[in-house]
Amino acid sequence: MKNIIVTILTGFILASCQEPASQKDQAASQNTTSSNSNDDSLLLKAQNFFKVLPVVAEKNGLIITPEKISLGKRLFYDTHLSKTGKNSCNSCHNLSTYGVDNKATSTGDAGKNGERNSPTVLNAALHGMQFWDGRAKDVEEQAGMPILNPVEMAIPHKDFLVSRLKGIAEYKELFAIAFPGDKNPVSYDHLQQAIGAFERTLMTPSRFDQFLQGDVASLSADEKSGLMIFMETGCTNCHNGAVIGGNMLQKFGVAENYRTFTGSKTNDEGLKNITRQESDKDIFKVASLRNIAKTFPYFHDGSVAELNEAVKVMAKVQLNKTLSDDQLKLVVTFLNSLTGEVPSDAMKNPIASVN
Repeated sequence: MKNIIVTILTGFILASCQEPASQKDQAASQNTTSSNSNDDSLLLKAQNFFKVLPVVAEKNGLIITPEKISLGKRLFYDTHLSKTGKNSCNSCHNLSTYGVDNKATSTGDAGKNGERNSPTVLNAALHGMQFWDGRAKDVEEQAGMPILNPVEMAIPHKDFLVSRLKGIAEYKELFAIAFPGDKNPVSYDHLQQAIGAFERTLMTPSRFDQFLQGDVASLSADEKSGLMIFMETGCTNCHNGAVIGGNMLQKFGVAENYRTFTGSKTNDEGLKNITRQESDKDIFKVASLRNIAKTFPYFHDGSVAELNEAVKVMAKVQLNKTLSDDQLKLVVTFLNSLTGEVPSDAMKNPIASVN
């Protein structure tokens, strides 16, 4: 009889111990289901605003060949493209530091600094326009303009550079290979096309692209929270698409004068410098946020060094919103997920043999 009682009590105790475990499993399952649902909802919302980076930034009617890319890469690194041979495209747009030089403004061929921050060339071929004032329509047009700028690369005119390149035997051969059948392959237009072809390969997909493709586990919980704050705050009004910006002009200082918050001393009035229209004062191209954690300092004048401060300024002067320290931290955490990898081959300087 005593053994029977012990057996019954033992069974009762075991059953009692197993019940909470069952409830715990159910709760865990419910939490997992809820988490999956939240992730799916966040993903769908993000897919409404953002797009996955392509492998190459193609353009209708533009033929991109390996030969053009190879020539463009060589030109990108070549200091022959500056008057005294001190600068190359890579000097201000250093591919080993995410396509920038991390200076507020860059030093030109004659030792003087430009007036605006040098933006990254990474993913730039996907932008709807080039330069801070949008004055170039694509990377091909943009490629030829700094070369002739007296402060930047200081080449006096196109024919000066074409003549210089024709005097380099290797370039005569490479241009002929890249532009077969052309009676005058070494030309300024072909130089622009080649550099543009190379820049169209400078794509840097990141974990965020994996997330957009459905791999919700590619972002951490904090990165997902930051993404939600980014979208709910209204940052996506301007920062959207594949490069998360780069495709529109916008007034810098919609709600407040940005100079008050950045300490900027610049007299740069953006698009107004070109149009002379008062309505275009302080209108600049919206920056891409791809690799933004690496492309400091920030804004057209490089007036802000820290990313969290840049986010704080943007929320206030563009959206008239004040983010808490916790919100800022989460948004910056999300923005770090936009850092990709620069194509390794693109960082290899190919011009050692050019004389």
